[in-house]
Amino acid sequence: MRKTQLPTPLPVQQFARCVNDTDQPAGYIGDWPTAGQVYPVRVLPHVRSGRPQVHVLGFYAERPYGAFAAHRFEEVATLWMN
Repeated sequence: MRKTQLPTPLPVQQFARCVNDTDQPAGYIGDWPTAGQVYPVRVLPHVRSGRPQVHVLGFYAERPYGAFAAHRFEEVATLWMN
């Protein structure tokens, strides 16, 4: 009997509220979240450390930025896409 495997990545859309918009790095060029706002996000592990990072969909940021620390956001909803 064959087990069913879910696609990778899972077909979900996550939403998170920004709870901490302080300490913007000096020289940061790009979009920065505003505390209290809800954003569509994707949470992925950091390549080297494995800690979760929040990528805000639709935001622009120049390298080496592009993801935010997980402590800046709280998850509010996960929508399963069919």
